[in-house]
Amino acid sequence: MSAFWCETAIIAGDSGRSDGVGNGGPALTEAATGVRVETVDGRISFIERGAGPQPGDTRLTGVVFPAAANAHSHAFHRILRGRTHDGRGDFWVWREQMYRSASELTPEKYQKLATAVFAEMVVAGFSSVAEFHYVHHQPDGTPYTEPHAMELALARAAMAAGIRLTLLDTLYLAGGIDTALSPEQARFGDPDAQAWLDRLASLRAAIALEFPPEMVGVGAALHSVRAVPEQALEIVAKHLPRDIPLHIHLSEQPAENQACIQAYGTTPTGLLERHGLLSSRLSAVHSTHLTQDDISLLGGASTTVVMCPSTEADLADGIGPARELCDAGATIALGTDQHAVIDPWIEMRTLEHGERLGSGQRGRFSPGELLRAASEGAARSMATPIAASALQVGAICDLMVIDPDSTRTAGSQPLQLAFSATGSDVTQVVIAGELIAAHGVHTRLGSPGNLLTEALKEFS
Repeated sequence: MSAFWCETAIIAGDSGRSDGVGNGGPALTEAATGVRVETVDGRISFIERGAGPQPGDTRLTGVVFPAAANAHSHAFHRILRGRTHDGRGDFWVWREQMYRSASELTPEKYQKLATAVFAEMVVAGFSSVAEFHYVHHQPDGTPYTEPHAMELALARAAMAAGIRLTLLDTLYLAGGIDTALSPEQARFGDPDAQAWLDRLASLRAAIALEFPPEMVGVGAALHSVRAVPEQALEIVAKHLPRDIPLHIHLSEQPAENQACIQAYGTTPTGLLERHGLLSSRLSAVHSTHLTQDDISLLGGASTTVVMCPSTEADLADGIGPARELCDAGATIALGTDQHAVIDPWIEMRTLEHGERLGSGQRGRFSPGELLRAASEGAARSMATPIAASALQVGAICDLMVIDPDSTRTAGSQPLQLAFSATGSDVTQVVIAGELIAAHGVHTRLGSPGNLLTEALKEFS
């Protein structure tokens, strides 16, 4: 058992009770002072308000929130931060630079890089991540001697950083609709959908043998309708195991929509609906350029829509219809994607700012809705335990602490810190009841900046 004393904590409205009532999720939250939290096996077993610290308690000084969940990551894209801005261009020009970075990855280099990236996530307040992974093989497309070498490297990196990982093994068969994989894409591919399903089953068995399920789980991803032909979608719909999450890049670019309509007579969302792939287990990433019918289909199927606002701004993708999707029945989640920044607070704020710019209205998402998108909403799309959006009995004990007196946050109301805080204001991070980071330093690994500097030296 471990115990924490929180100076102030965001708790469920009934969390003063120790009988577990309300574990299904809080209807109301409040900022309570003097909150003691006890944990058993990494979960909150008892909460007391108006309490003082007891001997042995770990003191969390500041405002304690549930830790954030990162619903969409490509760890190796961190190589590109601050290196793709000399000149103009668009998403497709950026993609060529991304391919060059992918070509340099080896299992050893990737484990070192991903450990640093995951450590950066942890000190910023993330306790879980969904890694959308498609760099499976050697650069010429042949498997490694250990066929899951790249995947195991990512899982070992996550364990070193102490972050919960959902490893989304990705199906990537084509370079575009009716287009073969290019040489740069060869290491992403599999011979066909059935070969991918077989490799996915083997990966799940390998991960289960080496890693605890509450820390590392396996999910599936379809890269996009550009990269997965319709015949393969049909096979996946019939044979993908029902007990794992499924993610896809959806309608990130208008060119994707146009190509899909030309080839299949429907939008990417319509194509997924045609094959029964829209459901509550699906996470549609980006969903930037949707029709009204698309919005209705995604909402009606109770999908999760993963917005990555800082990446979508960085790549000039556009502003997705987040509010409309939420109102239609979709769950909104947040991710950092290509890691232009790794900061859950900036992603929350950028989501709302995009809505304001597009609508001319303020308050499109309340602070509470933003916090849910960054925690419970994002974790809903993962294979590891689901986070809560406020501290409550029965929830996993994944916490982040915000300094309420920094230059940025001074004077902010605790429940409105989503509009003032940044990752630089995160002073402590707890994962599974263990203090993992304090004041920007990882307790096991040290400074993420130093780790990143060393890892990035190995890439051109």
